[in-house]
Amino acid sequence: MTRRLLLLFILLFAMGAKAQHKVIPLYDGGSPGTEGLTYNEKITADSNIVYNVSHPTLTVYAPAPLNNTGTAVIVCPGGGFYILGIKGEGTQVADYLVKKGITVFILKYRLGQSLTDNPGAELGAAMRKTDFAEKIKPLIPFSIADGKEAIKYVRAHAAEYGIAPNRIGITGFSAGGTVAAAAAFNYTADNRPDFDAPVYAYMPPYLQAPVAADAPPMFLCAASDDQLGLATHSVDLYSKWLAAKRPAELHIYEKGGHGFGMGKNNIPTDTWIDRFADWIGLQGLLKPIDPKVVTAMEQQEKNRKFFADLLSKDWAFIQRYQKENSEVPAPAPGENRVVFMGNSITEGWKGWGDPAFFTGKPYYDRGISGQTSGQMLVRFREDVINLKPAVVVIMAGINDIAENNGPSKIEDVFGNIVSMAELAKTAGIKVVLSSIMPAYGFPWRPAIDPKPSITAINAMLKNYCEKNGLVYLDYFTAMADERRGLPANLSKDGVHPNLAGYKIMEPLAEKAIAEALAGK
Repeated sequence: MTRRLLLLFILLFAMGAKAQHKVIPLYDGGSPGTEGLTYNEKITADSNIVYNVSHPTLTVYAPAPLNNTGTAVIVCPGGGFYILGIKGEGTQVADYLVKKGITVFILKYRLGQSLTDNPGAELGAAMRKTDFAEKIKPLIPFSIADGKEAIKYVRAHAAEYGIAPNRIGITGFSAGGTVAAAAAFNYTADNRPDFDAPVYAYMPPYLQAPVAADAPPMFLCAASDDQLGLATHSVDLYSKWLAAKRPAELHIYEKGGHGFGMGKNNIPTDTWIDRFADWIGLQGLLKPIDPKVVTAMEQQEKNRKFFADLLSKDWAFIQRYQKENSEVPAPAPGENRVVFMGNSITEGWKGWGDPAFFTGKPYYDRGISGQTSGQMLVRFREDVINLKPAVVVIMAGINDIAENNGPSKIEDVFGNIVSMAELAKTAGIKVVLSSIMPAYGFPWRPAIDPKPSITAINAMLKNYCEKNGLVYLDYFTAMADERRGLPANLSKDGVHPNLAGYKIMEPLAEKAIAEALAGK
């Protein structure tokens, strides 16, 4: 193949790849509350209008990896809850934002059924009737639910797309503006938008709620000559954000009408999206996140897929240390062998942490990244009891709280740790139970607040040790900051210690081991 043909092939391949965009079903199975809908999504011959959406989806528009800022925007086209203006309020918006390094997810939310193959004309006729507002009322909650579910999905899968979980925004137009604006009310930790941009949104008072103290920054845009009179809705939202002392920016153009979208009419509304980009930049969201963080997120996703596959074959990873265990000799006379049983914090100690801590000592690291207490309990005989240590140092619980293997009760987590301790005692092994390390939040599970569960389980562990004559190794008190998390000088991600963190842990561990050997 000649060099020219090779370049042509690469160009054609790149063009074809660019045209393909991943489409993600928003729900597994039927859409909650409308499972009985039987109509299917259609698009008009000119590809301008999508209609009859009963199964919501997200379509991904990703920037080039080197241009990725780590910011994401969910785009909700408008159309009176019966159609979606998929070009001027969807794909063209996505194309613009992608060039800014933003990952875009176009949301096709649930719509009412169009009964003809001319959905635009059908909608126009319906809107001229006085009962239109009442007719769409039952549809709106489902469309709003789809918007919130979209935010939840993007945050939960942020690592897959190189997105920071705290840089996820939503924008929408007209009815899509309703979906976007409603996301700024009555949210939870996992579906709260980090910024919000309703454009000529329909947002009457009955769809609003009190503005929360942490309401997301809001960008609003409309035209005074909006034929539907919706400029006042944007002004109302802006006023409420100001009253609540939350960040907001409002652009009301003299001309533009309703639905100007990405149209070019040689008037100031032509550049509204430039103002939106300026505002996103003002929030600091066009500056790329630390490439090391992006790399870490990508690695986390690779690890997740790897372990998901491994889980189906060896749930507890019993074979992880099979070879190493077979090479461990019987304890020498007087040897005070110690096994460290744990998760990534334990595994990382000898890996990226401080390998020198184990040098020249009868210490064996048996940590496995991502493991829950139940998995450790299953492999406890192979990786601890069969090695015949004098002492075992057990660290477990943080991944249970992170729901790595699904939801779990703190009583069950505590019970798994106690079961390991009882097995060790029966085998004549001294037990050191480590506290769960401080963590303000999980980068891979941003919707979970780990602090209450960490506090509760640590209290249970300490009480159990005191009642049963075991050693409680309190890393938490020595390392937690005022937020009950790991401070930046001790950790890069707020969960795993760095070398400075391990240097604090090591003398505490040595002291606890000595106390256990002394028979406390």
